[in-house]
Amino acid sequence: MTAGRALPHDAAALHVTGAARYVDDQPLPAGTLHLAFGLSQEAHADLTALDLDAVRAAPGVVAVMTADDLPHASDVSPGSGDEPLLATGSVHYVGQPVFLVVATSHLAARAAARLGQVGYATKPALLTVEDALAADSRFEEGPRIYARGDADAALASAPHTITGEIEIGGQEHFYLEGQAAAALPQEAGDMHILSSTQHPTEIQHKVADAIGRPMHAVRVETRRMGGGFGGKESQGNALAVACAVAAHLTGRPCKMRYDRDDDMVITGKRHDLKIRYAAGFDGEGRITGITFEHLFRCGWAQDLSLPVADRAMLHADNAYFLPNVRITSHRLRTNTQSATAFRGFGGPQGMMGIERVMDEVAHTLGLDPTEVRARNFYASAPSGPGTAKRFGGKHSPKGPETARDTTPYGQQVEDFLLHDMMPDLARRAGLPARRAAVARWNADNDILKRGIALTPVKFGISFTLTHLNQAGALVHVYADGSVHLNHGGTEMGQGLFQKVAQVAARELGVPLDAVRITATDTGKVPNTSATAASSGSDLNGMAVRDACITLRSRIADVVSENRCRAEDVRFEDGHVHVGQDTLTFAEAAQAAYQARVSLSATGFYKTPKLAWDRIAGQGRPFFYFAYGAAVTEVVIDTLTGENRILRTDILHDCGTSLNPALDIGQIEGGYVQGAGWLTMEELVWDDTGRLRTHAPSTYKIPAMSDRPSVFNVELWDAPNREETIYRSKAVGEPPFMLGMSAFFALSDACAACGPNYPALDAPATPERVLAAVERARG
Repeated sequence: MTAGRALPHDAAALHVTGAARYVDDQPLPAGTLHLAFGLSQEAHADLTALDLDAVRAAPGVVAVMTADDLPHASDVSPGSGDEPLLATGSVHYVGQPVFLVVATSHLAARAAARLGQVGYATKPALLTVEDALAADSRFEEGPRIYARGDADAALASAPHTITGEIEIGGQEHFYLEGQAAAALPQEAGDMHILSSTQHPTEIQHKVADAIGRPMHAVRVETRRMGGGFGGKESQGNALAVACAVAAHLTGRPCKMRYDRDDDMVITGKRHDLKIRYAAGFDGEGRITGITFEHLFRCGWAQDLSLPVADRAMLHADNAYFLPNVRITSHRLRTNTQSATAFRGFGGPQGMMGIERVMDEVAHTLGLDPTEVRARNFYASAPSGPGTAKRFGGKHSPKGPETARDTTPYGQQVEDFLLHDMMPDLARRAGLPARRAAVARWNADNDILKRGIALTPVKFGISFTLTHLNQAGALVHVYADGSVHLNHGGTEMGQGLFQKVAQVAARELGVPLDAVRITATDTGKVPNTSATAASSGSDLNGMAVRDACITLRSRIADVVSENRCRAEDVRFEDGHVHVGQDTLTFAEAAQAAYQARVSLSATGFYKTPKLAWDRIAGQGRPFFYFAYGAAVTEVVIDTLTGENRILRTDILHDCGTSLNPALDIGQIEGGYVQGAGWLTMEELVWDDTGRLRTHAPSTYKIPAMSDRPSVFNVELWDAPNREETIYRSKAVGEPPFMLGMSAFFALSDACAACGPNYPALDAPATPERVLAAVERARG
């Protein structure tokens, strides 16, 4: 079987040789123009003057545009209508585009953009969540609240309680390929867009509006991205629209790419937030009542903040049954970059709150944190062995099971795997013995302290906006037996194209090299959803399978005539078996062609079983859950706060993997990116709202030397209980949350320094580690 094999990325050779083409590598016609934005230098101000004479006179400048020069209202938001391409009357963050330069080269455009003289009447800027909360500056009227039971009463009657807060920083996407787009004007006013985007249909819609044309006049093409991570779900709109408008007005091809500094200053990040919590629990660490208050810093525009904050609420439980819970979410408007989608889409932030609570509960009671987590788990899946597994501690995770399989938002957890996965990982990683060894090390060493933590992940798979859970595909079989296909998903390095090609090869029974996937193209597959929410393989794999089944049926009808029943025709190993006869797939395709049977088919898929009311906070927003667990061991220097990850062991649930090699790569990368978010990646704004960490020199992402020197990753071998593509599970976002184990291992190391809970904040930079060590010492 082609599907399920560990095969390399389809463009691996192109990547490592530098031959893979991205938007900036595409050969464009002579006379292509280049664009750059002139940016606001104030966080909040009215525009009082705009002197662009020096910009217009600069070498190579062909045109300069302000909002007044745009032919139509050019909104570049994902849907809220609050992001004009160019500022209109006022600016709302440092880095907001104010004017657009069109020049003969990239460098000429950038140089000219710096010559603009902008007059500002500065206004007070809201930069922190506390500022925004005090000013009641928010994107929804009042907070959103999801609740179950009576959390206040449960807290009041609990034998033990804790209260606290944790600050969780944002994160820069730092895709290797920056934002880029190009627009090539066509005849009759049509426009061909090349865009580094996760959402070609959204680009198509925004460009069509900006140039006053229907969507059929705009074709968007995306061959690949050099990384996306959510940062190219909506942030590419501005570049594509700017290029299209300039091309529409000048009649010449236009191209735009951000340099790294501009990219980091202009575009949105992961939402940072502060979580305030109160938890009541019994003597064995079981949560009886809990409240969370999420203070989300959303930035100046809405972007995708509402669904991001919703998903944080939906993952505030992570893997734990919370009988009495209230989650209050404030979506706060500030004068900073508009925060946007990022791998996990709010889920990681929501999980951090409950994992902090579990960690602090264990510390308060002097219990093994792994035991406390297990005691609070959801009930086992019906086929599971129950909750009697042990983790090497004194107590087994048992307790009342009544209704312990329902989330705070009313979805039944039917596939809970962690009762089996966590003990299995603990055994593989030698957790009990290593925890004892860490304790001995800490007793013998005053300066270097070690910590170890095991944390679980339960992540819901589906778009929470239900209508986005659909996909289309177009598959051609040529008369020589070769196969060409397109689907609505985009390739950003995750291996989606390879997985979907494996699906087509399996369904048609042909070798993988007979299948060719070309660029995602809105002219071939319309009305696509973003490649996001970990849904790429689930949706597009099923759509391609649907198309292939149609083609297989048509071919079988032709070749089976007077030989056997069509349903008995078998397609495998490049051949078509018809009764006692065997044809090559190419011969079968040729026979269908000569019989005047269509060898082109569309496929479609929509995710079943979904129903979600985001206002009420009730329903089934997720088709299924993906699970994982990680053990991380770290060491800290208590004099400097410097720290290292020593070893990581991961067990992750991919269902029946479509491609184990690609899935393991996603797990490794997701863990490192998640650990980077929580341990070293720090975004810093000054008191004027200016981002100070806007380049690799000031913003630290994990390097090869930061990965664990011992890094063990294994897949949990169990098919998805839901009918996904070959019973596989999504693997894009869930592994990101495995990085939490690194953060809580650092917290464990800080806790070894004294009797108090260290209350570590994220990212756990050396400064924050030192502060946590001091809190532990008291």
